[in-house]
Amino acid sequence: MSEALQDSSKAGSTETLLLEVSGLAYDYAGIGAVSDCALQIPRGRIVALIGGNGAGKTTSVKMIAGALRPRRGTIRFDGQDITGVPAHRVVELGLALVPEGRLVFQQLTVRENLLLSGHVRRGRAQLQSNLDRVFGLFPRLAERQSQNAGSLSGGEQQMLAIGRGLMTMPRLLILDEPSLGLSPILVSTIFSLARKLNDEGISVLLVEQNVHQTLAIADYAYVLEKGRVVQSGEGRQLLNDPKVKEAYLGLA
Repeated sequence: MSEALQDSSKAGSTETLLLEVSGLAYDYAGIGAVSDCALQIPRGRIVALIGGNGAGKTTSVKMIAGALRPRRGTIRFDGQDITGVPAHRVVELGLALVPEGRLVFQQLTVRENLLLSGHVRRGRAQLQSNLDRVFGLFPRLAERQSQNAGSLSGGEQQMLAIGRGLMTMPRLLILDEPSLGLSPILVSTIFSLARKLNDEGISVLLVEQNVHQTLAIADYAYVLEKGRVVQSGEGRQLLNDPKVKEAYLGLA
């Protein structure tokens, strides 16, 4: 095992772990998409998973969230083995995935999208207060709550996708490519929001190709290449790492 892979389990070694993933693998039609994903997320931290197109980032988080069943490997959430547990049960445990591409219900209104997510058992008792919280974070959604989600701009749909995740009252929020296709101003807003949510006690797994801004706010980060974790370290440490600079920041 390489030194980088041996290092990949060190995040939170002296902290209480909320998520612990080891040896995840997944194939699409017999073709390996992920061969060895291993990472840890301590409570109350922002952890990043970075890598290029096709590295296996989205497949990895779909396995963690229960949307895909791994071929092998282990996923533990708050000490409980959730490997292969279906997505609806994973959400009830407090792990929410905001998927790449937003995937909001286009024909439903903003309010209907949020209420639908809020009716999971975990968030049902605080449905109105959760709704008020989302509208407080995203005043634009409050203004457009009666509009169909399909009529929103890309940035507004991303806000709605994040709002849907928050309606489930997550302890861990996974954001998969939240800045994709957004203007620079909205990208800054999304990263500021990730920090704000973390300050409020939500652990965050941030999956991004926007490496510079991601590593700038991440407590710890993992680099995924060809379905394997090949490097890890503190966010700002990797930001200054020559290999990361050359591969992902265009700097030699």
